[in-house]
Amino acid sequence: MLDRLTQLYDTTSTRDLVEIVILAVAIFLVLRFLGKTRGAGIVRGLGLIVVGLFLTAQVVIAGFELKVLGRVLDYLLTTVLLGLAIIFQPELRQGLMLLGRSPLLRWFVRTEEHPVAERLADAAEAMSRECVGALIVIEREMSLAPYIENGQRLDAELSASLLRALFCKRSPLHDGAIIITGGRIAAAGCQLPLGQPPENASVHMGMRHRSALCMSDETDAVLLVVSEETGRISIGIAGRLEPIPRDNLLKRLTVLLESGTANHQELDHERVRQAA
Repeated sequence: MLDRLTQLYDTTSTRDLVEIVILAVAIFLVLRFLGKTRGAGIVRGLGLIVVGLFLTAQVVIAGFELKVLGRVLDYLLTTVLLGLAIIFQPELRQGLMLLGRSPLLRWFVRTEEHPVAERLADAAEAMSRECVGALIVIEREMSLAPYIENGQRLDAELSASLLRALFCKRSPLHDGAIIITGGRIAAAGCQLPLGQPPENASVHMGMRHRSALCMSDETDAVLLVVSEETGRISIGIAGRLEPIPRDNLLKRLTVLLESGTANHQELDHERVRQAA
């Protein structure tokens, strides 16, 4: 066996060394990537054990030229890797989320996400999963000062965690609406006008949705509504409610909040078409 290993060492070329270095760096990066996730110690330990056993077996197989055993080992390694991927699926998912937020990746893939839209989408998606009712008003060109006055003034920095805390059922401000002005939470617990439900509504419409319809009809604001009963997310714009899937919420909010004056003019034209 020693002679075979010596012969294997003598026949190793520069290309083989480069492949070994690339493989080692790849394994190191994978272990470091998984090390940032929950259960990092278990993942790193099992990864090192699997890699160590695989390399040891490869050396033994190469030394004795065990071709059949080598094929079995390849199949076994594939099965083990698939099993680890299934067992540590939550950790891998969390790691991929961290990788997606990496500044290096964002430098290569430039995303044009609106900061306000991103925080609103994060909060709405979380409240939708938990079936927490919410009504958020995003001011655009038309001032919402009269509605801010009847609520609790905050002037707080916008964050998904703060929005979720304000709409928590134990919060004294969860029944009213939150108004966002200039990217900040201007007030909470605001009372909005309650319009009549549309005559052609096929299902019961709650107070939040009726307020969103009325407010979007009277102003150019964007209304974000989360249903307490179903967790469905809707956007109120131009006097109508638009159900939005969670996957498309961020994109839709970004378009609405970045449109500005042009979008306001489009809404005026749409109201004219609806009236005709």
